[in-house]
Amino acid sequence: MKKFMVLLLVTWIWICGVAYSTTPASVNIGAVFAFDSVIGRVAKEAMEMAISDINKDPNVLNGTDLNLIMKDAMCNAFLGSIGAFQVLEKGVAAIIGPQSSAVAHTISQIADALQVPLVSYAATDPTLSSLQFPFFIRSTQSDLAQMTAMADLIDFNGWKEVIVVFLDDDYGRNGVSALSDELEKRRLKISYKLPLSIKFDPDEITNLLNQSKLFGPRVYVIHANPDPSLRIFSIAHKLQMMAKDYVWLVTDWLSATLDSLSPVNRTSFSALQGVVGLRQHILDSQKKRDFVSRWMKRQKDGLTNTSLNSYGFSAYDTVWAIALSIDKFLKVNNFTFMLHDNYKLSHTEGIGVQLDKLKVFTGGSDLVKILLQSNFTGVSGQVLFNSDRNIVSGGYDIININQLGISRVGFWSNNSGFSVVPPETLKKRAHSRFSKDQKLDNITWPGGKTDRPRGWVIADNTKPLRIGVPKRASFVEFVTEVPTSHEIQGYCIDVFKKALEFIPYEVPYVFKPFGNGKANPNYDELVKMVADNVYDAVVGDIAIVTNRTKIVDFSQPFASSSLVIVAPINKSGSSAWVFLKPFTADMWCATAASFLVIGIVIWILEHRVNNDFRGPPKKQIVTMLMFSLSTLFKKNQEDTISSLSKMVMIVWLFLLMVITASYTASLTSILTVEQLSSPITGIESLIASSWPIGYQVGSFAYSYLADNLYISKSRLVSLGSPEEYALALQKGPSGGGVAAIVDELPYVELFLSKETDFGIIGQPFARNSWGFAFQRESPFAFDMSTAILRLSENGDLHRIQERWFCKMGCPEERTSNSKPDQLHLISFWGLYLSCGVVSLAALVLFLLRMIRQYARFKKKQKDIASSSSEQPSGSHCSQVVVNFFNFIDEKEEAIKKMFTPSDNHHNPN
Repeated sequence: MKKFMVLLLVTWIWICGVAYSTTPASVNIGAVFAFDSVIGRVAKEAMEMAISDINKDPNVLNGTDLNLIMKDAMCNAFLGSIGAFQVLEKGVAAIIGPQSSAVAHTISQIADALQVPLVSYAATDPTLSSLQFPFFIRSTQSDLAQMTAMADLIDFNGWKEVIVVFLDDDYGRNGVSALSDELEKRRLKISYKLPLSIKFDPDEITNLLNQSKLFGPRVYVIHANPDPSLRIFSIAHKLQMMAKDYVWLVTDWLSATLDSLSPVNRTSFSALQGVVGLRQHILDSQKKRDFVSRWMKRQKDGLTNTSLNSYGFSAYDTVWAIALSIDKFLKVNNFTFMLHDNYKLSHTEGIGVQLDKLKVFTGGSDLVKILLQSNFTGVSGQVLFNSDRNIVSGGYDIININQLGISRVGFWSNNSGFSVVPPETLKKRAHSRFSKDQKLDNITWPGGKTDRPRGWVIADNTKPLRIGVPKRASFVEFVTEVPTSHEIQGYCIDVFKKALEFIPYEVPYVFKPFGNGKANPNYDELVKMVADNVYDAVVGDIAIVTNRTKIVDFSQPFASSSLVIVAPINKSGSSAWVFLKPFTADMWCATAASFLVIGIVIWILEHRVNNDFRGPPKKQIVTMLMFSLSTLFKKNQEDTISSLSKMVMIVWLFLLMVITASYTASLTSILTVEQLSSPITGIESLIASSWPIGYQVGSFAYSYLADNLYISKSRLVSLGSPEEYALALQKGPSGGGVAAIVDELPYVELFLSKETDFGIIGQPFARNSWGFAFQRESPFAFDMSTAILRLSENGDLHRIQERWFCKMGCPEERTSNSKPDQLHLISFWGLYLSCGVVSLAALVLFLLRMIRQYARFKKKQKDIASSSSEQPSGSHCSQVVVNFFNFIDEKEEAIKKMFTPSDNHHNPN
């Protein structure tokens, strides 16, 4: 048993010895970057500190030293490639860098060929994708994240257009492309792109910035390499472009430049007054503070001559990520390199590179997988890679430069948007980027202003706005050029000039007449010239229709319009039965019935007391009918005696007075008002007919009738002036004219204000409005819309219209010749009801009085019969009714005499 245990122990020691013997004594990694650069100087110090810390740490690569082989790429793709070859022939496990995106594209292909991981702490070009370069890993934030933050910053401040100044290489072009995509998602745009050569030639910068002064946008986005001389801003300051109304936004190259300056040159801040930029957000942690403290100590001791920036943190963590990954790799694999048949090349003299010694790293793919699984807290925060092989974005600080230095005004992250609270804090609160709480601290803009700049100006005084105006030949009240003075005037021009008074900045402009003045111009062509950049805007009676809104932007409408039909009219007095038109049929029936009812009521009330209402039946019927009818014309021959009759007559005469006055007024209006003589009743009947239709030259009515209503173009007749309108309508379709004209309502109102033989048929259709046209996404369109709304609210818009069109009464007042409504029964039902109630009440009182008299009469008869000992004979109900009506038919005097003897018998006196 002891022998077995000894054997087992010996075996175990042997296995451990073999395993220990396969662990390499050292591992080489390479670094290719520009030594003498803002980022390179910081990265070199940071990587050397990381190598020192790793080799001192017994928990990482225990027993194996990590060697860093550095080569200077000098920001050149050719020299960078040579440097890559030189470190690769040393058998490196990974390459760090380069910092230049252009160099990274070249070295990535070399790294892919030899399957060596390439980890960059500064190449931010978003086109360095994982699909094209499977061995490329980015340990800093991609420009895709940075340009998302920049687009959000532009959108947050409400700017619509920007000018981009960028370095004309892979880094600059691809970064600007990412920004353009992000702006487009927010319906914003890059108006102008100003490329810079990598030489940063001052004359070139001066020419580009001077050129940009002629543009409207004043928001500049600078995407370039770190520049300690800050040449762009120095030149902009000399050109007086660091003043109010300008906005300067920069990507993180500026923060890297300023952070690395040691000590900070205070004179440079005067040229940077008001600049707003991005800086990679570094999570505040104890590791970060310790690292910063060590760096400052090295500066103090003279071991380094540069200050720390965000790329220094990334470079330090990059080395640690590779070291930790190699440590895991060595526990399961060995470093082996082998020659690939496709890469067996001969020795190349002169450059010190032996290409035949380049070998493929067989474990490169495994090491890449381990690197992508990295998850540790470094000095820059959490080191974690996403599926695109980019480090997970930690967001950006928003910095503002003023006379006191660099101040942080907020933070941005893809999850929470803008805030004054660090993203990691908001992440714990489950904060949404769509929250209304997005905000930044106060920003000092160029010129020392704290108010947010508009970010756009109309133009430089040397390049005023080109305003196209239609040179109308007819309806010149709206807009035209005066031939003698060449002055542009009209209703639309006055609206435009008045609106300019409400725009808070000066607008230099020049009117450009469009048309020959002999015929109205084509408005579709005029609007298209705005889209073609011939004009900056068009001011005039421009209808806002669908096909125009597709190519230009319109201001808020300043006048309502629609298409209407104009046709000849005549007088309705020629009709023989025109006197029947004031009343509707039910009104005539109700009026006739009322005459009959009043005649019957008065006859009933007067029959017993008035001899004029007695006599033969034929006479009584004539009297009954003629009495109420005669009240229309003269005093009645028959006088009313009964009080109840007089009460009824008072109400009836009042009703008759109102009806008579209403009838007279309506008939007078009908006899004098103009009525349409055309058989066309509206747009439907016009379409169904085959008659020719007139339209105004240049109006959108032609395209609407032809393209939307599908009316044959052969039926459409162009007319150029109000005189041609009148002549064509007078001739009619049989005389070579037109049956009707379709035009916009404002023109028609002005035409009808001077013509009395024509009128509007049917209801308006194709409703639209007039507005001013501007180039797409022009900020001036928004400001003009706001000004027009203010004109409308304070009444100026209406006053301008009155000044031009209401000298002899407004067009809508002068052309209101529509057919008057007939009088309906519903308008008089109250009077009829009152008259009916009074008549009914009079009849009821009369009937009650008669019943009372009849009861007294019957009692008297009973008393007489009882005194003579005669028994009253029974009677049937029908006999009672007959007797009652016979009693009523008797004269009042006869009834009174019936009661008189009875009264004398009981009263002997």
